[in-house]
Amino acid sequence: MIHFEHVSKRYSEGHDALKDICFTLQTGELAFLTGHSGAGKSTLLKLIMLMEQPTAGHIQVCDQQLTHLGRHEIPFLRRSIGVVFQNHQLLFDRTVFENVALPLQICGYSPQDAARRVRAALDKVGLLDREKMNPLALSSGEQQRVGIARAIVHKPKVLLADEPTGNLDPLLSEEIMRLFEQFNRVGTTVLIASHDLSLIKRMGRRVMTLRSGRLIADG
Repeated sequence: MIHFEHVSKRYSEGHDALKDICFTLQTGELAFLTGHSGAGKSTLLKLIMLMEQPTAGHIQVCDQQLTHLGRHEIPFLRRSIGVVFQNHQLLFDRTVFENVALPLQICGYSPQDAARRVRAALDKVGLLDREKMNPLALSSGEQQRVGIARAIVHKPKVLLADEPTGNLDPLLSEEIMRLFEQFNRVGTTVLIASHDLSLIKRMGRRVMTLRSGRLIADG
């Protein structure tokens, strides 16, 4: 599902964010990506989303070689990827329902189909009764669940999360991770970047560790 072959990323100022990264994440797998601040976790996720391009190496996502994709093909790749951010990236001038519906509007779903999918996604994260509320009226944990609903509303094959529990207390963090497990159980491939080592250990999943841009452990 996700394959990195000798991938490196050097920014224009000369900083090597990633160095010779090799790994394969199988279809339906859930894994964690960890490492110190600045280790390269966010850069690696951005390469999968094609928000950044590698300096060297090859990346394959959903059976597509990313280096061979034309600019007009990138939106179609991103339709198969859901992304959850630490700071939610919600729009506070829209309701919860409208925030979750945004990816479907961009993809051209009919209003009826979009409404059905949005309510199903909100139901999965336990927020169906909050659909008319403004996200500002929700707790941090609820806002994060809105972000997760938005990421999975189009049923992506791959779900990426960049420090999704960074602003949450331990109990809420555990709840969010259990949500990711639920999506993984129905076949979604999940990759979560996190520095919460104690929570990662409790999850008992594959852990890939970055240090200064290099993959130093994978198990």
